[in-house]
Amino acid sequence: MEVYLDHAATTWVYPEAAGLMNDIMLKDYGNPSSLHRMGIAAEQYVRNSAETIAGILKVPAKNIFFTSGGTESNNWAIFGTARAKRHKGKHIITTAVEHAAVSSPLAFLKKDGYTVTTVGVDEKGVVNVDELAAAVTPETVLVSVMLVNNEIGAVQPVKDVYEAVHAVNPDTLIHVDAIQGFGKMEIRPKQMHIDFLAVSGHKFHGPKGVGFLYISDRAMPGMVPLIYGGGQQSGMRSGTDNVPGIAGMGKAAQLVYSSLAENREHMFAVREYLISRFDAMENVIIHGSRGRDCAPHVLNVSFSGVRSEVMLHALEDKGIYISAGSACSSHKRTPSATLTAIGCKKAETESAVRFSFCEKTTLEEAAFAADTIEGLLGTLRKFTRR
Repeated sequence: MEVYLDHAATTWVYPEAAGLMNDIMLKDYGNPSSLHRMGIAAEQYVRNSAETIAGILKVPAKNIFFTSGGTESNNWAIFGTARAKRHKGKHIITTAVEHAAVSSPLAFLKKDGYTVTTVGVDEKGVVNVDELAAAVTPETVLVSVMLVNNEIGAVQPVKDVYEAVHAVNPDTLIHVDAIQGFGKMEIRPKQMHIDFLAVSGHKFHGPKGVGFLYISDRAMPGMVPLIYGGGQQSGMRSGTDNVPGIAGMGKAAQLVYSSLAENREHMFAVREYLISRFDAMENVIIHGSRGRDCAPHVLNVSFSGVRSEVMLHALEDKGIYISAGSACSSHKRTPSATLTAIGCKKAETESAVRFSFCEKTTLEEAAFAADTIEGLLGTLRKFTRR
């Protein structure tokens, strides 16, 4: 049996989305900027995707801008705001558990003269809203808080963050990395007072290399592009539109949200089953929340005495695929910022692995993974001690 439990890294593409993309690449391959019939047909695919995503988020389609993925979307929100609001202030607030697509551009801005305040989290990975609000100043132009943590699945109280921040500085913009949240939960940017929402298609059964950034009307004035060129997407994001990718992502968004409640319930059932199995094993630590106040598709576990890469490859040999932390940083030999932030000891971070699911992950697959780990643990711990 082959068991893929690394859906937080990437997902397989819905057949309907792949089929649509194939048709576009082979038949409706016009450039959406062209004025002839094939160009207009291509442009319609882009428009349809924007309208689908906007309908899911309950926002106007004009506020959806397509990008090459979540990293570009996050970078654009951060650098675009920094440049647009430079005259108002050079202070940005973020959390200790952000993805590198947020923390890295902020580190760059720090070298460029910006002040970046990093706020801590509790043992479940949830930001301290009071601490965050206390850091807000008249110079704070942006607060960047991820919706769902990619390593432990912690869900941040975005609306509470907005209310606390705006009580101090109403001009501060709110940026949310929703890459692990879109497709896993209802997201209403207007109700949650989100100014920038970054999403990546390949996290919810869409293609790789495509994403979008929602920009609120409040944040739009003065917002500058990250990429300049032919002036596509109302001059906000130049470059020939990736029509197959955009259409495939739109189809995936439609499909995943058509059964969101059932999907969430199923993924929570898989997560809870694995927690029950791991609780029955010796010296196993569950990181983050055990309940349903988190994302349904992520579970982070330390198997004490077994290094994460050893467990990963031992399971790979059995046809089971998991992750040693975040896939985007798994090649770097640095401690997990998230696990460190929630108070994990060094030995716990070195033995932590991530299981992540989708709506098609079965309890049979989860049982096979748990049975395999149970059978391997004793041997792997003896091997590690040597």
